[in-house]
Amino acid sequence: MKLYLDNCCFNRPFDDQTQLKIHLETQAKLAVQDMILNGKHSLVWSYMLEYENSCNPFEIRRDSIIKWKDIASFYVEENENILNVAENLLIKGLKAKDAIHIACAAEAQCDYFLTTDIGILKKKIDIVKILNPIDYIIETEGE
Repeated sequence: MKLYLDNCCFNRPFDDQTQLKIHLETQAKLAVQDMILNGKHSLVWSYMLEYENSCNPFEIRRDSIIKWKDIASFYVEENENILNVAENLLIKGLKAKDAIHIACAAEAQCDYFLTTDIGILKKKIDIVKILNPIDYIIETEGE
């Protein structure tokens, strides 16, 4: 299974863990990462993940997240197709960075795009299956 985790998903463990939803999403995200490390799933990394992570003002977060680039099995570089797909996603009300993340996942033919961003999760996007990490665990449990 090929997975793309967006930047907010990678940052979830650094959020306020006293909130139950955030804590549960963190645990699910960490379980997904364990599956990647154990070779059950493949991780896709992109130029947009790298850019967004480099803008993070917190060094410990940046350093922790960038390590996943080396673990990733696939790297997506910017190309015209990604930009065209992202432009079409903007029409659906996505923010530019989110549209590029999703376009990168589609370009890499990911099975799932994982995010904790409610704004993304509420959109009707059909080019890649978009789930919250908790819903991903529930949907794929036993596979």
